[in-house]
Amino acid sequence: MASSTAPGRTGPGLWYPGLLLLLLSGQSGPVGAVSEPGKWIQKIDSEILKKQNFFYFTKTLFNSSFIHLKLVSETCNGSFPVQLNVSWYLRNSHCYDEVFSHDTLKAEGGYFRSTKVIPGGGSGYYVFHQYPAITCQPQINPNTFGLDVFETRTRLTELPPQQQPTTAKASSRERRELNPPEPKAAAVKEEGASAETGGAADHRKEVASHHHFDAVAESWEDGPYMFILHIREIKDKSRVPDPAAAAAAAATSPWSLQLQISMKGPHDYISASEWPLMVFYMVMCIVYVLLAVLWLLLSACYWRDLLRIQFWIGGVIFLGMLEKAVYYAEFQSIRYDGLSVHGAVVFAEVLSGVKRTLARVLVIIASLGYGIVKPRLGALLHRVVGVGLLYLIFSIFEGILRVNAAEDDVVLLAAIPLAVLDSTLCWWIFVSLAQTMKLLRLRRNVVKLSLYRHFTNTLIFAVIASVIFIIWTIKTIRLSKCQSDWRELWIVDAFWRFLFSTILLVIMFLWRPSANNQRYAFSPLLDEESEEEEKEPMMNEAFEGMKMRGTKNETNGSVKASKVDEDLKWVEENIPSSMADVALPPLLDSDEETMTTKFEMSKME
Repeated sequence: MASSTAPGRTGPGLWYPGLLLLLLSGQSGPVGAVSEPGKWIQKIDSEILKKQNFFYFTKTLFNSSFIHLKLVSETCNGSFPVQLNVSWYLRNSHCYDEVFSHDTLKAEGGYFRSTKVIPGGGSGYYVFHQYPAITCQPQINPNTFGLDVFETRTRLTELPPQQQPTTAKASSRERRELNPPEPKAAAVKEEGASAETGGAADHRKEVASHHHFDAVAESWEDGPYMFILHIREIKDKSRVPDPAAAAAAAATSPWSLQLQISMKGPHDYISASEWPLMVFYMVMCIVYVLLAVLWLLLSACYWRDLLRIQFWIGGVIFLGMLEKAVYYAEFQSIRYDGLSVHGAVVFAEVLSGVKRTLARVLVIIASLGYGIVKPRLGALLHRVVGVGLLYLIFSIFEGILRVNAAEDDVVLLAAIPLAVLDSTLCWWIFVSLAQTMKLLRLRRNVVKLSLYRHFTNTLIFAVIASVIFIIWTIKTIRLSKCQSDWRELWIVDAFWRFLFSTILLVIMFLWRPSANNQRYAFSPLLDEESEEEEKEPMMNEAFEGMKMRGTKNETNGSVKASKVDEDLKWVEENIPSSMADVALPPLLDSDEETMTTKFEMSKME
């Protein structure tokens, strides 16, 4: 092991750039901060169709998932029927960022009814269906858009070799991303042969109507999909109605449709990319419940000897358990209902901000030696409280902006002050740890010094693991032109929460309630006595073999103890407390220090 001074001296200067890179390059939130819903309600009327005709829906689906299109409600005018041209386009891609780029204009112009691979995109398949003209009339069939036979998927045409976005020196990973293995090769060959012979319609897959009466398509592999719905109003050119009558009818009886688009798979409405994350939150919720029960039992057994810092640890455990439970409940709502509860998401982000703030304050006061080296924080208390409140405000503000699907630039603008503040806190923590360990080394308190060595090594390990993970994230996700490893996206969110829980678990082990709790508590008299006891063996070794003369041994130190008691009693009776307050105001921080001051003044008398 390195010397005890190494972490303290080199910690702030060595790890600060790494921490700054860590906090500025990657946040603790997931890549897709907003969960993927399973249902969408889309309202269609004449005013909306004047602004847009394409409606874009994306989701990561399991294989054999069904896409449903159902009419929920209608408001139609029988006197002036409206005819609609409805069609949809389903397409998958092996590049996650291509589907979830949220570029609606690009989807309208470049993707709808496209049969080729978009430059820079991934390979895949597509399905297109065109409905006959649909008339908006009262009591329209809700299953108007349902299909009894699904359309056959068609493979996207690959780019010519000169347009392939690869080079001769492309890595094996890039080649795998741009040319992924073909799933179900036999089925693809069969579809290609049937298309050549003109018998593609014979291979259409029939749907079980009693299970999916409003289904329109089925996914063919795990991966990200885009579903583009195109609706436009058909103008009847053969019949020229009176413009005034048409305007009056549209004003008095406007038409509107309410459509429900849903995507349901083997695990209901939850997406394939978030299914592992839901399992992770379930496991972490169980782990936090077990940790809370264990901490509560230990605290109940040794409640007389609890330290102040152990109450902080209990608060962090409780907030972590509550946060994981809220996130798991949110994923359960998406799984079974297909819709996200916005209030629950905001509440979870607020809980996460409070938990992270309390955890950072816990690490700060532990590194400052609160309750172990010093009984009070003194002037540092206001600084700790101010920094904690500032971090709480920034973290909640950034989290709410992220879950409300704000612009990326706005979220980044809110995340930069949080990252700078977090980096400053990390630097402060390592500097405080160095000072605390130096003080313990001067006092020769081996027990507390060993505690802080383990604590420092844990934080250094967390920093190293974080920097390695950030490098992997930048290389795999941020700098990847085709993000094909979408199954690993849940790790980006789970890693930070797992690392936080690991650090919390180590802190729980180091500061666990036990029968000898007070060996970590602040006790100035014991510290001074330990220093004197460490000096006495050195004197004994130096004068070993010499006979001490003129000394009188006391029996068990009874005379010395009685003299000290008499001196303390005389000080209490003759010296007012105000004199001690005026003489030594900075030292009156605790009852132990007051007793020490009175004892020293009695010696002076």
